[in-house]
Amino acid sequence: MTIARRTFLKKLATASGGAILTPSLAGLAVHGRAGAQQEYLHAGTTRGEAAASSPFIKPYGELVTSVDCPELEIPESFRCIRISSGGVSSSVRDGLTVPNAFDGMAAFPLPNGNIRLIRNHEMVDAADGAQAIGAPYYDARGAGGTTSLEVRVSERNGDLAVELVDEFVSLAGTRVNCAGGPTPWGSWLSCEEITDGPEAGFHRPHGYIFEVPADAEGPVDPVPLREMGRFIHEAVAVDPATGIVYETEDTWYVPNRLPGAGFYRFIPDRPGVLAAGGRLQMMAVTGQPEYLTARGQTPGEVLRTHWVDIDDPDPANAEADRLAVFKQGVARGAARFARLEGAFHGDDGIYVVSTNGGDARAGQVFHYRPTSMDGGELTLVFESPSKEVLDSPDNIVLSPRGGLVMCEDGEDDQFVRGLDREGKIVNLVRAPRPEGAPQPGEFAGSCFSPDGQVLFFNVQGSRERGGRRPSGTYALWGPWDDGPL
Repeated sequence: MTIARRTFLKKLATASGGAILTPSLAGLAVHGRAGAQQEYLHAGTTRGEAAASSPFIKPYGELVTSVDCPELEIPESFRCIRISSGGVSSSVRDGLTVPNAFDGMAAFPLPNGNIRLIRNHEMVDAADGAQAIGAPYYDARGAGGTTSLEVRVSERNGDLAVELVDEFVSLAGTRVNCAGGPTPWGSWLSCEEITDGPEAGFHRPHGYIFEVPADAEGPVDPVPLREMGRFIHEAVAVDPATGIVYETEDTWYVPNRLPGAGFYRFIPDRPGVLAAGGRLQMMAVTGQPEYLTARGQTPGEVLRTHWVDIDDPDPANAEADRLAVFKQGVARGAARFARLEGAFHGDDGIYVVSTNGGDARAGQVFHYRPTSMDGGELTLVFESPSKEVLDSPDNIVLSPRGGLVMCEDGEDDQFVRGLDREGKIVNLVRAPRPEGAPQPGEFAGSCFSPDGQVLFFNVQGSRERGGRRPSGTYALWGPWDDGPL
């Protein structure tokens, strides 16, 4: 057992409940109400523009072209560098061609004072053209997985210096590794966003969660955590007080066609040891079976919730029907969301993002707070009134200063944006889309260094082997204390 896992189990034994919704979170919900948000939508406001009645604030100054990364715009008082690139040979590890399709990511402290980043690769290559990125592998035809990076942050001439020390494959043979999440016991949970298998030409079934310890120094033995469910996984977040793992599902809500996505939790038989098994459940809104959260919601309204059991988390028909797990929950009255993506623990609960939820189909941010082992409260804390304000939020992380940082997966220019406790938007990074050019690729993987000084994030790039858009992992730092993030 690792030191991190022993420490987690010790803390778990002494943890107490009774947490309440913080006033700051309640304030965010008030400012997120539709009536207040309509004040932001006035003639003449363009995407990303701050105005007297707009939701945008500029505590870090204007966005300007980065000196070191001219493909990005960042706050004028900040610095940004690219520390790793996909689709090319590694700059620090001989013989490694870094896989493309950078996606979810998390940061962990290493015993030597450096930082471990564990990064997903959302490679989508079909079975006949795919190959594993390392060995041992789960499936020789699975082109996804994870890489682990070691990053050194030091002080040099009064400023920070961020440099890549090492990078290597840490999970191989999986497929479409989209997001995931860190655990309190020092590992990364990497999620497959696909349920393909032998019917699609692969050697093994896909659609599972895999665990990668932060102290791994090479490819881990890839063990699918089958009891955590086989579905279109997106992200996970762990409640450190209980060891319960919350899971999101990235499936669509389309009226009269596609029913939506589920919000799940996995109650482990042995907290911190997920491979020992457990029980999978799906959230339901009490008294309102099959409740639809995607439309007609009121920010700040609290919905009482409970959990329904999923009898078969690994159904035999999951490849043919990727909603096979979801349908079990709906049959018992579980709630339906629209494209649940990012998840992160904070404010005594779990934040989750609905990428195209809301009346404007531009995104929603929910917060779930458990009130007992059987239920809790779900609150819509922010709903984007238009894609000019927030366009399709995806990965999410709570900042050390209490704001939320979200990566957009939108249709036009891409942004990394912050949301403060008053419902105001802070533009942190912009990837301009030149006129007539293809979309620059979504942002993903936002996470802060353990000391809160550096924000790491990814640009996804191409998702197929040989793709022409390189992925990138970046480090951003500056005077964070000047603002709410």
